[in-house]
Amino acid sequence: MDKVVHFELPVDELERARAFYSETFGWELEDIPEMDYTIVTTVPTDDNRMPKESGAINGGIYVRAEGISKNPVIVIGVDSIDASLEKIKAQGCEIVLPKNQVGDMGLYAQIRDTEGNVIGIWQDLNQAESEGAGEVELSV
Repeated sequence: MDKVVHFELPVDELERARAFYSETFGWELEDIPEMDYTIVTTVPTDDNRMPKESGAINGGIYVRAEGISKNPVIVIGVDSIDASLEKIKAQGCEIVLPKNQVGDMGLYAQIRDTEGNVIGIWQDLNQAESEGAGEVELSV
């Protein structure tokens, strides 16, 4: 069973959103300028940046733009992004953001499900290496 592993929040004003989430919820925020992305830590992590608490997830913030979801996105971890994309296409669903490699971390794509929701799918890079992923930086 695939599980939710990440969330993404699109925002209009990054500094306003940073202040809200850090001051209101105590979340830690780390900018990744080369990706126009902010990592959100909601729970303590280990040396690999994985949550220490079972069932907890961390996420990210990006500025709304054309071509990417304008609503919050849940991200589901999969064993094989290619196999999942094939299943998604077989269901008649749209690939919103094709498979991209995100640094040395993993592979990411966004799809529109049967109900019109945009969701992300993620495959850790250590699983992806055997699939011959192309080196593409994700700009969210």
